Amino acid sequence: MANFYESVNRNFDSAAALTDISKGLLEQIKVCNAVYQVKFPVRIGNSIKVVEAYRVQHSHHRLPTKGGIRYSSHVNQEEVMALATLMTYKCAIVDVPFGGAKGGVRINPKEYTESQLESITRRYTTELIRKNFIGSGLDVPAPDYGTGSREMAWIVDTYMMFKNGDIDQTACVTGKPVNQNGIRGREEATGRGVFYGLREACIDADDMKKLGLEKGIAGKTMVIQGLGNVGRYVGMISQDEGDAKVIGVSEFEGAIYDPSGIDIAELVKYREETGSIMGFPNSKALPHRDDALFLDCDILVPAALENVIHSDNAHKVKAKIIGEAANGPITANAEAILEKKGVLIIPDMYINAGGVTVSYFEWLKNLSHMRFGRMEKRFNANTYEGIVNVIERLSNKTVTDKEKAFLTRGGDEIDLVRSGLEETMVTAYHTINGLKKRRKKVTNLRQSSFINALEKIASDYKSLGVFP
Repeated sequence: MANFYESVNRNFDSAAALTDISKGLLEQIKVCNAVYQVKFPVRIGNSIKVVEAYRVQHSHHRLPTKGGIRYSSHVNQEEVMALATLMTYKCAIVDVPFGGAKGGVRINPKEYTESQLESITRRYTTELIRKNFIGSGLDVPAPDYGTGSREMAWIVDTYMMFKNGDIDQTACVTGKPVNQNGIRGREEATGRGVFYGLREACIDADDMKKLGLEKGIAGKTMVIQGLGNVGRYVGMISQDEGDAKVIGVSEFEGAIYDPSGIDIAELVKYREETGSIMGFPNSKALPHRDDALFLDCDILVPAALENVIHSDNAHKVKAKIIGEAANGPITANAEAILEKKGVLIIPDMYINAGGVTVSYFEWLKNLSHMRFGRMEKRFNANTYEGIVNVIERLSNKTVTDKEKAFLTRGGDEIDLVRSGLEETMVTAYHTINGLKKRRKKVTNLRQSSFINALEKIASDYKSLGVFP
């Protein structure tokens, strides 16, 4: 089975062959510009632990570079290089002005106490600062698998100790707690972006007809692999705003199935109380956790780790649509099998870009030193109220207090973030889907996503005068 980085590069080569970008420029776009490997000591209890960590900057065609930091015992250099590479293309697809980067610390965070994780995070941050691998205009990390707002708060606090007086120091990392210069809507961002991507795909009548499905996401059956931050929000938002029906969920401890539907919000509460999804009321336990991937459903959402669908199991997949909420859940060989089966794959480099999109909003907020909505919220609310009052006077009719409150409210930060994310995901989907339909040699959305990204990046390099 090809490793993650090889799969990314195979997909790159497939798409690059369909462009007229010069060979030299393609090589520059493909390679990782900077790879930093470090091993540092941290005191854990009465002993010293040597921790292996990485930070990879894939492309400097735009600065800063941007990408999350993951904590996992499976972290290795090629994985981090693959993730950094995808980040470059992801940012280009959704028109976020960053180069791609990624970080990884090779630990299992479950094996350490909170204070030990803090020590590891602060030491890792110190190593990044020493090598100029972090900064608001250099490289801006974010949460990823195994990390969250807590770790980002430790990172920014450590950075501020070294960079006292830097007016933009809080913009050195995104995904921070809201009360520590974070942004509302960041936690749900990737999952909400996945929902918007799935919804747009299901709106296309021609594509749905090819799959034998009705237009729209409402009523479609969904299976989610991974109930972490991304998977839970995909499920809850798809149910609450899209009226989709989640029939299967897989997690580390096992997989459950209920054809009548699983309430994801209730399942999340149940797991927090019991420590497991197994035994959730009215659900059936599947023999193996991976069996959820092979349930008969309309939409499959792999929201855990890479390479879960590969050449040995792709033939078992019954889903008609796969939304890659995780990075690289389908290998290149598996994709060829699924494409022959007629499965519509919405690629990771587009559909899970909600996180970096809202991270961009947080970065802008930190650089402007002002929350979104502060300047215009009251002005807009007063303007809308004036319009409603004029209409009531001219029509000699009145609206209820509840209706007036709805019609006259100004947008708060969360409203503006969600609106900006929706606009980004909708526009990007129609761009890559339109490219696929216009170019006869392009056979799938991954190719069109790569081509879209490569052409934008190539244009940036040419504007720098580096390539003719």
